[in-house]
Amino acid sequence: MMLNAWCALLSAVERCMSVMQSGTQMVKVKAGSKGLVRLFYLDEHRSCIRWKPSRKSEKAKITIDSLYKVTEGGQSDIFHRHAEGSFDPACCFTVYHGNHMESLDLVTSNAEEARTWITGLRYLMAGISDEDSLAKRQRTHDQYPSNINQFLKADKNGDGLLNIDEVYQLLHKLNVNLPRRKVKQMFQEADTDDQQGTLTYEEFSVFYKMMSMRRDLFLLMMAYSDRKDHLTPDDLANFLRNEQKMANVTSEYVAEIIEKFELSDENKLSGVLGIEGFTSFMRSPACDVFNPLHHEVNQDMDQPLCNYFIASSHNTYLTGDQLLSHSKTDMYAWVLQSGCRCVEVDCWDGPDGEPMVQHGYTLTSKIPFKSVIEAINKYAFVNNQYPVILSIENHCNIQQQKKIAQYLRDIFGDKLDVGDAMNRNSKVLPSPACLQGKILIKGKRLPAYLSADVEEGEVSDDDSADEIEDDFKLKSSNVRKRLLVKSHIRKKLDSLLKESQIGDKEDSDSFSIRALLRATHQGLQKNLRQVRTPRQRVALHAVKVILGKTIHVLPIPVSPVNVSFTYTVSLFLCSSGTPGDVLSFSETRAQSLVNHRTEQFLAFNQRQLSRIYPSAYRIDSSNFNPQFYWNVGCHLVALNYQTEGRMMQLNRAKFMVNGGIGYVLKPPPMCKGSFNPFSDDPLPAYPKKQLILKIISGQQLPKPPDSMLGDRGEIIDPFVEVEIIGLPVDCCKEQTRVVDDNGFNPVWEETLSFTLHMSEIALVRFLVWDHDPIGRDFIGQRTVAFSSLMPGYRHVYLEGFTEASIFVHVSVHDVYGKVSVQVFLCSYSTTHPHPFYVPIILCLSIVEPSSPEPQLYHNAFSRI
Repeated sequence: MMLNAWCALLSAVERCMSVMQSGTQMVKVKAGSKGLVRLFYLDEHRSCIRWKPSRKSEKAKITIDSLYKVTEGGQSDIFHRHAEGSFDPACCFTVYHGNHMESLDLVTSNAEEARTWITGLRYLMAGISDEDSLAKRQRTHDQYPSNINQFLKADKNGDGLLNIDEVYQLLHKLNVNLPRRKVKQMFQEADTDDQQGTLTYEEFSVFYKMMSMRRDLFLLMMAYSDRKDHLTPDDLANFLRNEQKMANVTSEYVAEIIEKFELSDENKLSGVLGIEGFTSFMRSPACDVFNPLHHEVNQDMDQPLCNYFIASSHNTYLTGDQLLSHSKTDMYAWVLQSGCRCVEVDCWDGPDGEPMVQHGYTLTSKIPFKSVIEAINKYAFVNNQYPVILSIENHCNIQQQKKIAQYLRDIFGDKLDVGDAMNRNSKVLPSPACLQGKILIKGKRLPAYLSADVEEGEVSDDDSADEIEDDFKLKSSNVRKRLLVKSHIRKKLDSLLKESQIGDKEDSDSFSIRALLRATHQGLQKNLRQVRTPRQRVALHAVKVILGKTIHVLPIPVSPVNVSFTYTVSLFLCSSGTPGDVLSFSETRAQSLVNHRTEQFLAFNQRQLSRIYPSAYRIDSSNFNPQFYWNVGCHLVALNYQTEGRMMQLNRAKFMVNGGIGYVLKPPPMCKGSFNPFSDDPLPAYPKKQLILKIISGQQLPKPPDSMLGDRGEIIDPFVEVEIIGLPVDCCKEQTRVVDDNGFNPVWEETLSFTLHMSEIALVRFLVWDHDPIGRDFIGQRTVAFSSLMPGYRHVYLEGFTEASIFVHVSVHDVYGKVSVQVFLCSYSTTHPHPFYVPIILCLSIVEPSSPEPQLYHNAFSRI
């Protein structure tokens, strides 16, 4: 029945593929025009969307693996620019693609055509990557969707049968390097029908099951079943209590697991769990390394705002680099729905008295301020109700500032009215819980010598641009000069991007911004006449969180040029300002404070909010390491969300610990008291954590994403690296040995251990690499907050992949004093000839301050 259902589903999908490959005439909607009629079609390899006619010829394509998402109806920024009713929403859809989330906005002639393309594209995208698929994973060795996909990929001639050569090619793609004799033997065992020499789908399922038998899980099951081929309810309950550290394991829960995961009707009737059911259970979300309770809000949300880290975005409107990329309201929708709670809005004077949002002194495009606020209002509270902070950089004249205030009041309405939540005389900030559904405005105020109804006044410098030398500000030029500059910068950007791709994919600093500035400086000087200001503006970024119905988004006076920034800010850090005062720094200035005013900065962050944003010299929209600023309690550490990579992966892991709502409690020592985050022993009286990770095996690891030969490349030689990111004293890396020629089911069975002084702030990063004689190639990663790790035997699924994982055992212990760890034996060995555990003997040498002699502790997880 299930197989028939899947076949019917695949048949429907194939019909979509056929229609798409035949081509559909659609209107490509563009801003400010009626659109272009083009024939869009899926190429024969199902790897690209193409269209014709086009002057770009072969370049007129969008690759499937560059797709980000497909949305139904006229929801995009481009559609919103056209009058309501211009297009039938049922015929509209948008394809977001590329690193800069560009949009392809299409209108079909009827709703059925739109539905066909939406269904087909989503199916193709699911085959590439599905980051939200964890909840759907109920894997077994003969799971129909996985096997059908593998079968269809291997069946080159489409006859519904696989011969031995097609199987050999499939195994190479799957990173399996089995001896041909072994493959042939399994092939013959599976080939049971009259048509010898080929495998039907059912026979291929048997072959696939034999090939992918998990020896590690089989021995684990045998250890708890007294060497039987199944687990009884009591066996399973013992496993859950002893290994998975689950409390309150009831007979009803155990029976539910057997009913849900066991495939054999015979085993179900007997009430036992066989190897396939056990494998399915172990690969399900119930045994993922991430704590399932952390998918929901699980922290106290009634503490003051200054006790939380807050997910924050920098230049939210940009889709790419800081010089040439597009500005889109869609970016606000995306980041807000992904959990970001502080977005940035840069306001500049626009035509016809309408303020615009753009990145100043650059060639990035502009969008109306009103459209931005409407998008924020629409998407702010779609996924959670906790408050959203608008970080407004104001560069408008007084009249347009008044327009800004009017739009804020008209569009947000009661969302700005916090009532008594924020008492101006209160010494404490309100909590996220009491501000649910509210919008908080962070902006600079008018100087004290100007009244609120003034008609003229000085505008503020851009928080980012005030750091850049005037030589690099594109202030004014004619169209021709701007085009020349744009072309010059684009060539340099492209050149450096290609250069950066050669380096280590994990090295976030391989893209040199200073090199880009040096390269473009001469070209900018030749093509632009710069307007130099007579003095460098150094602003004290002490800004107000304005709460209430009256909004003043007006500039603060600029500090005199001869005032030392660090000295001025240090005075402010020591002062007892009102809780609503927020300090905002570029990363370079914040770095100086972290290094030289650590204690003052920590104390300030216990009372008031601080915001850190990327340096203006990061014109490629790269990101700094947010952990450096989290370590001193900085709240609003703003990142370029449009730039995927290591830093955004850390950011996601940080905020997943509390349901991904954008608010995470700081550790108690950061909220009250003092400590030195740079010390070798920052919290002497604080219990340390000992993390012991057994890296057991890998499953279906892919070839490196940038492999030049793709599936035809060599079978990988994988190894695992585990990195701890936290306080400096806790940061370290360990790695396993290399397994040669096996990406399908490599076995490491190595134990790595780590000591953490402040585990609440630490992130654990699992990386898989392909060893190469001249270096290593990045395969994938998964980053998890230490506090979200689940104990016991767990699968760590690599981010962005549905099948690729590593199998680990997680153990955490509280320790005091100085710790020395030695692991003498493995917990069990999959290469051991007998299916039982060998005890792990863990020797901890713990030196207590009051005791001169070390104490020995022995811990055995064994069942012999």
